[in-house]
Parts: sequence; C-alpha cells; structure tokens
Amino acid sequence: MNKKKKGSLSPYGYLLPCMLIFAVFLFYPFFKTIYLSFYKTDKMGQAKLFVGIENYKELLTSPSFLNSLKVTLIFVGIVVVGSMILGLITAVLCNKAFPGIRFFSTAYALPMAIASSSAALIFKLMLHPSVGIVNKLLGLDINWLSNPETALYCVAILTAWLNSGINFLYFSAGLGNIDSTIYERASVDGASGVQQFFHLTLPGLSPIMFYTLVVNIIQAFQSFGQIKILTEGGPNETTNVIVYSIYRDAFFNYRFGSAAAQSVILFFIVMLITLVMFRIEKKGGKP
Repeated sequence: MNKKKKGSLSPYGYLLPCMLIFAVFLFYPFFKTIYLSFYKTDKMGQAKLFVGIENYKELLTSPSFLNSLKVTLIFVGIVVVGSMILGLITAVLCNKAFPGIRFFSTAYALPMAIASSSAALIFKLMLHPSVGIVNKLLGLDINWLSNPETALYCVAILTAWLNSGINFLYFSAGLGNIDSTIYERASVDGASGVQQFFHLTLPGLSPIMFYTLVVNIIQAFQSFGQIKILTEGGPNETTNVIVYSIYRDAFFNYRFGSAAAQSVILFFIVMLITLVMFRIEKKGGKP
C-alpha cells in the first residue's frame, strides 16, 4: 500500500521544480498585479490606499485609454493579417525545389532571429525624412514616424515583418505534411495553380493556420520594443498601444495601480479573444 502511494506521488515530485519556477515568475506577478490594481500606490509601487474598482472606472472613462484600446485593435489587425499573409506566401514560394532554395528559406526565416530593437533602429534610419532610403526611392518628403496618418502603419508593418519569420517556419512545416499526390491528381483533373491553392493548400493548412493565428494575436498584443524606439506612443498617441500605455503609466507617471489595472484588462481581452477563437474552431470542426 505504501509503495503504491509513493508511486502515485512521485510524478508530482518531478513537476515540483517546474511549478516552483512558475510560482515565482508567473503566478506571483499575476496575482500581485491583480492586487495592485485595487490600490493607489506610491512612487515605489507599494500599495497605500485601497480604492476598489476605481482604477478600472477611471480607465474605462478615460479618452486616452479608450484611444489606446482602439489603436491596439487596429495595430493587432494589421500585424496579424500582414505577418500571416507574408509568411504564407514565402512558405508557398519555398515549397518547390529550385537552385538557391536554402538561401531564400534562410532569408525568409531571418526576421525571427532579429531583435525588435535592432530592427527598429534600422527601420528608423530607413524612414528618416531627409536621409532615409524610403523617401529617396519613392521621391517623397514625408516624416513617416512623426505623421499621425502614417506612424501606426509604419510600426505595424515592421512588426508584421518581424513576426513573418516564425510564420514562414510554421507554414513550411504544414506544407510538408500535405500529401503531394493530391496535387498530382488535381493537375491531371485540370485544376489550375490558383484552384489548387484555395481548395487543397489552404484546407490542408487549416490546423496550423489556426495555431499560427492564435500565436500571432498574442504576440501582436505584446509588442513594445519597436514602439518605444520608433514613436514612444506618438505622435498624438496614434501609436500608444496598451502595452506602451502600461509602461508609461508605471515608469513615467508612477501610477502603478492604474498600470496594473490596464494589465488586467489586457489579459482579459487576450483571453476572451483566444477563447472565442477556440470556440469557433471547435464548432467549425463538427460534422
């Protein structure tokens, strides 16, 4: 009996180190953030005055925060669509064997190995209004990052490119799992390349596309480094996504309670979107 009990407890012993790490670096910060969201804090981030849900009420009636929500949703939409389309196109292009395939595959996967801060610095130089290569090639004189009409799109395009590298690997793996004989049979039946793409390739990639979509949405919501370097939330808060708003409130305005409340709201937004997507995917999988 003792041996049986000891054997049933042994798996939990192996999980203990992992759970301790999670407790220190994940669970504790999560619950501490929820705790701080109900308090006014001092400049050191220590809870001083319990205010209940006042931080949440203040945020939901704040034009600045509501603008951050709008900007974040637009930003996430551009990044997710752009990165997935770019990753899918490059994966399809590299799905055939041709000279130089390894070079192109490496080039398309390279963005995942580049730090967002390094890419942002290069991108900032490219978009410089006087010496930037973009204005010189297009013959324009636009201050891309200081223009409220273009700043958000510039940051989103850079982020989409950075995320496209991992998407390329996901889609390449998915394409490798599709039986090539179905393309041969489709060709014999007279199906064009476009018809094969929409009726064979996309359905075959649907499981990996769903996973990639979820991962890309979460990554887009967490984007910070490139926004900090390129625009710092400006101009006129047109790139002030929620993550940057949290950073600004906590480390510039020393309003840790408000920043914690924004973090909780962001968590629930991402969780809700993820749950809805899983529900849709589950319904779509039913016969």
